[in-house]
Amino acid sequence: MDCSKGMLADQQHVLQCQRRSANYKPNIWKYDLLQSLATQYNEEEYKRQVEKLKEEVMCMFMEAVDLVAKLEFIDNIEKLGLANLFEMEIKEALDTIVAFKNNHPITEAGLYANALFFRLLRQHGFNISQDIFRGFTSKMGTFIKTTNCDTKAMLELLEASHLALEGENILIEAKAFSTGILKNITNSKNVENKVTKQLSHALELPLQWRVQWYDVKSHIHELESNDNTNSVLLKLAKLNFNMVQATHQNDLKEISRWWKNLCPVENLSFTRNRLVESYLWAVGVAFEPQHKSFRKWLTKAINFVLIIDDIYDIYGSLEELECFTNSVERWDDKEIQRLPECMKICFQAFYNTINEVAHEIQKEKGWKNSILPYLHKVWADFCKALLVEARWYNKSYTPTLDEYLENGLVSSSGPVLSLLAFFSVMEETTREELVDLLAKSDVLVHCTSMIIRLCNDLGTSAAELERGDAPSSILCFMREANVSEEIARKKIRTTIKDTWNKINHEFITQSPFLQPFVKCTVNTARVAHFIYQHGDGFGNQDRETRAQVLSMLIEPLKIN
Repeated sequence: MDCSKGMLADQQHVLQCQRRSANYKPNIWKYDLLQSLATQYNEEEYKRQVEKLKEEVMCMFMEAVDLVAKLEFIDNIEKLGLANLFEMEIKEALDTIVAFKNNHPITEAGLYANALFFRLLRQHGFNISQDIFRGFTSKMGTFIKTTNCDTKAMLELLEASHLALEGENILIEAKAFSTGILKNITNSKNVENKVTKQLSHALELPLQWRVQWYDVKSHIHELESNDNTNSVLLKLAKLNFNMVQATHQNDLKEISRWWKNLCPVENLSFTRNRLVESYLWAVGVAFEPQHKSFRKWLTKAINFVLIIDDIYDIYGSLEELECFTNSVERWDDKEIQRLPECMKICFQAFYNTINEVAHEIQKEKGWKNSILPYLHKVWADFCKALLVEARWYNKSYTPTLDEYLENGLVSSSGPVLSLLAFFSVMEETTREELVDLLAKSDVLVHCTSMIIRLCNDLGTSAAELERGDAPSSILCFMREANVSEEIARKKIRTTIKDTWNKINHEFITQSPFLQPFVKCTVNTARVAHFIYQHGDGFGNQDRETRAQVLSMLIEPLKIN
C-alpha cells in the first residue's frame, strides 16, 4: 500500500465519529505525586548499616551446619529479596549441599527436607532427579500418607512439584497428592486464618510462577510474626527493601519527566496511559539497583507496547493500520503524514524513543555492531502480528487455536521484551556468537511469549468480547472444539502448566553465560501472571495493581 495517498479529510472525519472506545479510566498516578516522592534511605548512613549487617549474615552461612537449617537459611534470604547480595555464598553453600547429598542420601531427613532441597536446587539450575521422592511412594507410584505429611511438608512438596519437567510422573503425582491434602486443610474449620491464607496463596499461584520481589514485603511481615526469626536477617531485609525502593522512586521520577516531555497525553486519550504500571513490570523483571538503565529502557518499551496495541485494537481503521505498519517496517517517519494526528504523534514518539534506546544500549553495554536493526525487526514483526488480528476483526474471522497462537506469540510482545532484555543484560559478543546465542534462546522466548499471551487472554477476554475485539485463545478454542467457556479456560490453564514444564527445562540446560538473560526472561512470564491474575492489570488501575504500586514503589517499610 502507498501511504502517501493517505485518506481524505472527510473520510477521516467520518472515521473519527465511528471509532471504538475501550472506556479506559484516566491515569491515577499524577505527575506531581510522582515528583514529590522522597526518601531518606538513599543516604550514606544506611549504606554503612547494610554493609555491617551483610558481614554478620555472611558469618551465618558458616554457622548453619545442619542440612535443613542451611536450606531454610538460603530460602529465607531469597524470599527476603537478599539473594543478589549473597550470590557467591549461596552458590558455595548449594555446591556443598549437593556434594554432601551425593555421598549421604537424605531420604531419611523426611519429605519436607527433600522437597525443599529439590526446589532450591532446581531453581538454581541443578539437574536434580525426581527419583529423590521415590522413597515416599508405593509400588504403584502413589505417595504414601504418613505422619510426615504435615502442612509444612505438603506445602513444600506442592512448590517442588511446579519445578517438574515434561514427563516427570512422580512430580505430577506429587502435585495431585499435595494439592488434595492442602485443599482439605484449607477447608477445615480448625485451621488458623494465617495458615489458610498462606495455603490459598500457594494453591492459587506457586512460587515458581511468582515474582519474588513483589512478595518480599509479605515474607518480611510473615517472618516478623515468627519468634524464631533471626533479627539481623530481618533488619537487613527491611533496610535493603527501603534502599532499593529509594532507587526505584528516583527511576520513576526520571522516567515520568521523560514521558511528560515526550508526548502530549491529551492526544492519546483513547489509549492506556500506564507509565507507572509499565515501570512496575520492569521492576518485576529486574529489581536490582544495577539494572537501572535496563528498567528505564524496558519501561519505555512496555509503554509503547500498550499504546500501539490500543491503536490496532481500538482506534485505527484497517487502512490507517496498514499505513502505520508500513511505516514501522520501513522505519521511516516520512510515511505517516496522512495519518490522524494522534497516530502521527505516537509514531514519531515511538520512532525517536527506539532509536535513542538502541543508541544508549550500544553506548552503555559496549555492543560494537549496531543493535537497531534487531530492535527494528522485532517491533515490525509485532506490528505485523497486530495487523493480522485487525484483519481478522475486520473480516469477522475466527482462526483455529493453533493459527491464533502462531500469530499471538508475536503480538504478545514477548519477542520485543526478550530481545531488549538480551541486549540490556548480556555481554558484547561477536556477530557469529550473537546469532548462536539468539538461536539458543528461541525456546525460552517462545515459552515466555506463550505465557504472556495466555495469561493476557485469561485476564482480558471478557472485556475484549464485550468490546467486540479480535478473538482470544479462549474464543478460538470454544468455536473450534464447540465447547463452553469454562472448558476452554481449563484448556488454556493446562497449556500454561505444560509451558512452564518447558521453561523449567531451560533452567537446567541453558549455558551459564545466558543465565542473566534467562532470569530476566522467566521473570517476564512471572510478571504476566501477576498483571493478568485478577483481570486486566493495565486497564484497571484501581485494583491489585494499585495495591502493588503502593507497596513496591510508594510506601517504605517501618523500621524501629
